This record gives sequence, C-alpha cells and structure tokens, in this order.
Amino acid sequence: MMNAMNAAGRRPLFGMLLAMTIFGTVGYAAGFTGLSSYELVFVRCLCGTLFLAAGWLLSGQAARERWNRKEVLLVLASGLLLVFNWVFLFRAFELMPVTVAISIYYFAPVIVLLAGSALFRERLTWHAIVSIALCALGTALVSGIRLDTPLSDWAGGGVLWAFLAALFYAALTLLGKGIRDMSPYAVSMLQTALGVAILPPFVQFGAYEGLSASNWTAAAIVGVVHTGLVYFLFFGSVRHLSARAISALVFLDPGVAILADMALSGFRPTWPQAAGIALTFGGMAVMLFRREEPKINVYGETAVAAAARRVTFRRSGLVCVHNPKIGNAAFSENEIQEE
Repeated sequence: MMNAMNAAGRRPLFGMLLAMTIFGTVGYAAGFTGLSSYELVFVRCLCGTLFLAAGWLLSGQAARERWNRKEVLLVLASGLLLVFNWVFLFRAFELMPVTVAISIYYFAPVIVLLAGSALFRERLTWHAIVSIALCALGTALVSGIRLDTPLSDWAGGGVLWAFLAALFYAALTLLGKGIRDMSPYAVSMLQTALGVAILPPFVQFGAYEGLSASNWTAAAIVGVVHTGLVYFLFFGSVRHLSARAISALVFLDPGVAILADMALSGFRPTWPQAAGIALTFGGMAVMLFRREEPKINVYGETAVAAAARRVTFRRSGLVCVHNPKIGNAAFSENEIQEE
C-alpha cells in the first residue's frame, strides 16, 4: 500500500519532468518541418485544440466548467498573445541558434517583474533587482547586441523576434492573473482554437504541398507530441505539485533546449555567450529560489507561532488574546468569542 502511495505521489513529478523535457526539444524538431513560423504554429494550434478538447471532455471537466463572460474575453485576449508569442519564437528559431533564442526568450520573467512592479505596485526586493541586472547583462552577452548595433541587425539576426516573443509571453503571464474560475483545459483550448481561427490569412497553405515524408513526420511530432501530449502531461501534473517544484522545473525546458542544440545541432557558444547563458540562468535562480520571509500578523507573530499558541491554550481550555500594548491574556472559551 505504501509503495502504491509513493508511486502515485511521484507520478505528477515524472509527468512534469517528461513534459518539460519534451518541450525543450521543440526548437530542434521545428528545424526538420520545412515550415515557416505561421505554418508551423497553425499545426500546433490545430493539434493542441483537438487534444485539449479530448482531455476536457474525457476528464469530465466540461460538465463542471464555470463560464464567465469577463474571463472568456480575458482568455481570448491572452490567446492572441499566446499565438503570436509562438509565431515570434519560431521565427527566432529560423534566424538564430536555438540556444541564443531561448536565452533571450527567458528574459520574459524579468519583464514580468518590472511590469508587475509598475502595474500592480509590487515592491522590487533586492533579490528582484539583482535578478534583473544579471538577466539583462546575460541577455546582452548571449545576443551579442550592443547599443551601437544597427536596427537591421536586430531584426535580421532574430534578436528582435526573440525579444518580441519574450514580451508577448510576459504580457500573457500578467493577463493570466485575472483568470481564476475557468479550468486550465478550457483556457488553453480556447487559446489554441483562437489560433486556428485567426491564422489562416497569414498561412501559406501551399507550403504544406511540397513537404516530404520526413517533413510531415517532424510537423506531426511538433503538433501531436510537443503540443498535445505536453499539454496533457502538464495539466495532469501541475495541480499536484508545489510551487517550489514547479519553479525548479522551469529550468528544465531551456536547459534541455540548449543541450539538444549543442549535442544534436553542433552549436558551440562563444565564451561571451557561455558567460551570458550562465548569468541569465543565475538571475533566474536568484528570482525563483529566494528565501521567502515569514509573514507577520498584526500581533508580531508568524503563522506557525500563532497556530502553536492557539493549540497550546486550547488544550488547557483557554483562549489567548494578544494586545501589543498590554501583552497576552488568557480567557476561558465561554468568556470570549474568537474571531
């Protein structure tokens, strides 16, 4: 029985590990499709919609779904950001090594920090400031872009597309703060369905006619495995994992992408690029794994201390009341009504 419980507890972790590992190879697989960014994203949206709809129905979530007009509009707006985030990212993969594109793309958490500070008045801690500085310096080293770099080099080399992908992903993250009631299946299904609806005017459908068998195989893998299967694994695992575990697994996706690019594509970063990659991931580590300060209540207690105090006094049939001016006082439970 204990082994079965342990296996059940490990299954979400293995599912998330597999999902992030698979997604880390999407940039490598995309190079074998023979498709440009719009055509490839259309395949992803179509396959993702079909897989997510199947999961939504088979899981029984469709019958329990809570529809909210405001949230549906937020989901559709975020779907627009998601679709073009994919378009820009795959365009960057076309123009530059996957390692460089991914390192720039993961500047998105820094954009979220800065935007969150401005929009939601979230105070920037020293951890956040250090993280921003490290990631900004790392991104500059990886991209090789300087202040005197011509704008044509930004766009032609793929740097601009990777930055746009990061910007859209950050906006998607911030917009997602307002989505609370709809299930993850329904949210992502609507987002990918929106892609199926809006992309056809941009898609050159003739590009699919000239694909070889190997191109079709790669496109099917990107659509079915890197989108459909990954979504199934992700949504089946994420709700059972702690926030700390999910934060740690953020590193797996870009880590696998960089290793795959180096091992399978033969890419070798220069020393400045290698230093930039290290600084970027170091900045992410500072941001994700910072030690949270314990929250203090109005009585100067941590949550753990307050809980321990209540348990101690209730065992003796008393309730403790703390007033910062007069200290602690104990009363019997029938003498006071605790809030």
